[in-house]
Amino acid sequence: MKSMFSMRAVCAAIAVAGAAMIAVPAAQAATTTGSQTKYPIVLVHGFIGFDNILGIQYFYNIPNSLRKDGATVYVASVNPSQTTEFRGEELVRQLQQWAAADGVKKFNLIGHSHGGPTVRYAAGTVPSIVASVTTVAGTHFGSKVADDILAGTTPDGTFDKAATAGLQLIGWLTGNGTYKQADLLTALGALSAPGAAAFNTKFPAGAPTSDCGQGPEVASVNGNSIRWYSISGTAVKTNGWDISDAILSYTGGYFKGEANDGLVGRCSSHWGKVIKDDYHWNHLDEINQVLGTIGKGDPDPVAFYKQQASRLKALSL
Repeated sequence: MKSMFSMRAVCAAIAVAGAAMIAVPAAQAATTTGSQTKYPIVLVHGFIGFDNILGIQYFYNIPNSLRKDGATVYVASVNPSQTTEFRGEELVRQLQQWAAADGVKKFNLIGHSHGGPTVRYAAGTVPSIVASVTTVAGTHFGSKVADDILAGTTPDGTFDKAATAGLQLIGWLTGNGTYKQADLLTALGALSAPGAAAFNTKFPAGAPTSDCGQGPEVASVNGNSIRWYSISGTAVKTNGWDISDAILSYTGGYFKGEANDGLVGRCSSHWGKVIKDDYHWNHLDEINQVLGTIGKGDPDPVAFYKQQASRLKALSL
């Protein structure tokens, strides 16, 4: 019963985010150049995520803020609920299309949640066109929430089917061409600890060298040097006005005292050089949701993305 409720809670958290958001204003001409990286930035959403729905963006107010600060930004559209490999192949095709259409040689990939392993798949598959990988609360070692949900899925599959239908609707609304292939249990398998472990054996570049440690900042894939970074939050309730905080507080209970952001544990987020793993953010704060309602006095998530772009710019990436 608790596992089923947690699935409802997770789905509700994203639904609340989508319902409460407002359209992001049209892209503005750059007024500064602090985020003007050599290679374009690609933002990749996580589980139950989207690029945009009717003008509403998953990375709230982040793409346009980066563009206004000089960056070239692409926002990927991948299946909201599938395996990492499936989503990764979709991302690879988009990178290749953008590279061919716009003459881009390399990309700086930034993935949130399940988007973390997804960008790692792209880096491991087409490393020659990837300059850097940054993961934000990446599910690199799985999520205890996914483990518990899988352990308690409904015997008759009623809720699983209903949730899958909702996920397919999200994909349809975004215009994702593979939306009919969205499937709840398939995605949860990829997000589980065993699923993540299997994926990591195939794509180990940037892996931590010790338990809950960090990996190398620079690691090569097939002779191609790539920089690897990760960040995450470890707060759950950050703003009393944000209804999603209560939901993430509930799912955060599955970690039994381990530092987490409501859906991903601190150690699970580590990959490559760990920039910071204890921002006072929860899983939605990390993408500036809902409506940018982060906690009073907490760091601005938009500023982080600009700072990371500035870091990459300084490295001539």
